[in-house]
Amino acid sequence: MLSISEKVFMEKYLRVGVISNTHGVRGEVKVYPTTDDIKRFDDLKEAVIDTGKEYVNVDVTGAKYFKNMVILKFRQFDNMDQIIPYKGMDLLVTRENAIPLKEGEHFIVDLIGCRVVTDEGRELGELTDVLQTGANGVYVVKTLEGKEVLLPVIKECVLEKDIENKVIKVHIMKGLLDL
Repeated sequence: MLSISEKVFMEKYLRVGVISNTHGVRGEVKVYPTTDDIKRFDDLKEAVIDTGKEYVNVDVTGAKYFKNMVILKFRQFDNMDQIIPYKGMDLLVTRENAIPLKEGEHFIVDLIGCRVVTDEGRELGELTDVLQTGANGVYVVKTLEGKEVLLPVIKECVLEKDIENKVIKVHIMKGLLDL
């Protein structure tokens, strides 16, 4: 169960990456992206660094790509020593600065905590995580009995998502709950 402060945080901010290291001596950082669309950094102008104690607003003045990383330059930092304290910290954006979703898409953070019910009206449990796989996503559901169930995010299994009311209706396909 999420605390009230975690809930408020998740409603306001979305994580787009993790600052993994410095890059060069001019205050640039390597960011490991945690977003589906790595090119989203091309248009990113404002971000927030979560230090665990406070949120530091930064202005993004440049983005380039190297292997699986994004190299960002923040206006507030001119040298490597200034950025070192932020190594390992989350890079966030406000919902207003998030990439617009397509019809039927949802932010994972909005799915977490949803009640999962079957098309037969039985409460299965609570969605606790979404795994990203090559073919499709997988919902991790903690059942009322405390077990973990994995449900493929395919139209035959996930029937309806009512994010406003925090309810996801699923069809339990043959063999999914067999042990």
